[in-house]
Amino acid sequence: MIGKAPERTHGHVAVLMGGWSAEREVSLRSGAACAKALEGEGYKVTTIDVGRDLAQRLKEVSPDVCFNALHGRFGEDGCVQGLLECLGIPYTHSGVLASSLAMHKERAKDVMGPAGVPVADAEVVTRRDAMSRHVLAPPYVVKPVAEGSSVGVVIVEVGANGPPAKIGELGDPDDLLMVERYIPGRELTCAVIGDFVTDVIEIKPLKGLEFYDYEAKYAPGGSQHVLPADISPDVYQLVRKYTLAACRALGCRGAARADFRYDDTTDGAAELICLEVNTQPGMTETSLVPELAQYAGWSFGELVRWLVEDASCNR
Repeated sequence: MIGKAPERTHGHVAVLMGGWSAEREVSLRSGAACAKALEGEGYKVTTIDVGRDLAQRLKEVSPDVCFNALHGRFGEDGCVQGLLECLGIPYTHSGVLASSLAMHKERAKDVMGPAGVPVADAEVVTRRDAMSRHVLAPPYVVKPVAEGSSVGVVIVEVGANGPPAKIGELGDPDDLLMVERYIPGRELTCAVIGDFVTDVIEIKPLKGLEFYDYEAKYAPGGSQHVLPADISPDVYQLVRKYTLAACRALGCRGAARADFRYDDTTDGAAELICLEVNTQPGMTETSLVPELAQYAGWSFGELVRWLVEDASCNR
């Protein structure tokens, strides 16, 4: 059990959802689920499909606190957090600095690596450069330097004569991409909720999907979740240790999730690598953090209530 949910101090919650990032649809689903659960917990709830008039909408609604159910750019990268700081409205999840650091994959590595969290070798180049040559020897992964939910991820396999055309089709030539060494093996994830480190889930993508991509994350039946993960006790505790270290190094608060690859199939020593930390974990019916919280003894309603009562500014 994570612990007793705090006494309710906020009455009116504005749930921020939607927005204009590539993850808009998932955010709408997260927001709807959270709004329903918060109403069940006795809060007055106003849902806001976020547009560029958000500051004006918040002045009109005048909530006690904002539940940030946005995903992707603007909602997850420190921007909306900065706006809420300026307006003096407490909000859920991580603050400005932690959000911006975690969303920028290169900056996150710069922080997590010195904290003892193992990360994969990578280089940041423009999309144009990534199309012109193999930046790393295949296999490698190409991903936007500041997106979530596996949006725009391309795996370049061994034997590829050159970068696949798909890389160039996914955005502007001047976009910054991270080219990262491909880590084979199993997908593991773990979360920190307040000071509590959860158990570990292994994610097995279904339907022939090559990795835990956008469809595997959000489509019903897109993946199988094994909880607790069937790995050795030593590796299990290492995942939990690195999750806490990564979240503390970045300065996360509320609920945050760390994703890992664990390769125990190739010759030589097994390898455990932290891929990223998500400061705005999904809150849909297929999402991982609600599942981890439930395994620890918290209902979905208790989880969202805890997040609301943990909301703050200036940290």
